[in-house]
Parts: sequence; structure tokens; C-alpha cells
Amino acid sequence: MSKTVPVGVSARHIHLTQEHIETLFGPGYQLTEFKPLSQPGQFAANETVAVIGTKGQFDKVRILGPARPATQLEISLTDSFALGVKAPVRESGNIEGTPGITIKGPAGEVTIEQGVIIAARHIHFHTSDAEKWGIKDKDLLKVRLGGERGVVFENVIARVSDSFALDMHIDTDEANAAGARTGDTAEIVD
Repeated sequence: MSKTVPVGVSARHIHLTQEHIETLFGPGYQLTEFKPLSQPGQFAANETVAVIGTKGQFDKVRILGPARPATQLEISLTDSFALGVKAPVRESGNIEGTPGITIKGPAGEVTIEQGVIIAARHIHFHTSDAEKWGIKDKDLLKVRLGGERGVVFENVIARVSDSFALDMHIDTDEANAAGARTGDTAEIVD
């Protein structure tokens, strides 16, 4: 049985706490939805911020909602060089000991002490999909992306939950190396 999954290319983005949203956009501010994302209840917000590192900055970094318990900036390795931030590869939410950054919005700015990561490539599995394929949460998978620049990614983390929809997430560096785009499909080979 072929184990194919849709691919989502994740460009640089930021998750903010409600406190930081209000610091950056004003008291009581609520994010507004630009478009829904592949994971239920998640959305790309209309709002963007600037992120400022020691070597450079990016303007118009998209905020993903809803608000999170911790502020986290997800960038690619190429982005980390441009910003001057030595971001480690981590699973989303694992920000302990990571570098910080300054974030600027229309109403203010905040400097976080930690929270900048390069997101580890991963596949979101709904529990039923994972069970069907014998995959458990945190399994490390080998995944093939075909095409003219086809590659096999190793150490793809399985993330299993009843609240997830099946989707593989890779960053822009990985997508460019593979010639992949959002909407392509990948095959779990091991």
C-alpha cells in the first residue's frame, strides 16, 4: 500500500502570545484571518511584523494564529544567516535555549529572549491515518519527493493527534532543494 501525503511548504512565519500581539498591535487586539491553514483551527493572519536580528531584518513576516502560549519565530537556515541568528533545528514548541529576536509591529516592539527555530521537517497525522499505516507519534520516517530534483528526506518526525490533518511540512530551503511546492505529494518509504 502506497503511503502518500500532501506536502506543505512553510515559509518564514511567527506565532505570538496574546500579550505580544497586544504589545505589537495595541491593547485588546485580535488577529484577523487571511486564510485557513491545513491544520484545523489554524490560520494565516492578515497581520505581519518585522523581525530584526544582529545582521539584518525581514519585514512583513506573516503571523499564524490563533495566539500561542509562547512566541516562536520559524525560519529557514538561509534566513538565519541573513538575520545573524544561530537558530537550531527543533520541533515546534521546543524553544528552550534557542536564540531571541526583536519583533516590531505598528504599535510597539518586543524583544524575546528565546524562540527562534528552524522547524524540523515533520508530518502531521490524524490518529486514524497513523494507525492505518502503523506509525506512532515521534517515529522518524524516510520520505521521498519525486520529480526532476527528487530527494529522500530522512528523520522526518511523525506528529500524531486527533486534532491534526495529514500534511507534511518542509521549509523553503528543503522545498527548493527538492523542487517541491505546496500541493505536491510525497511517499513514506520507511
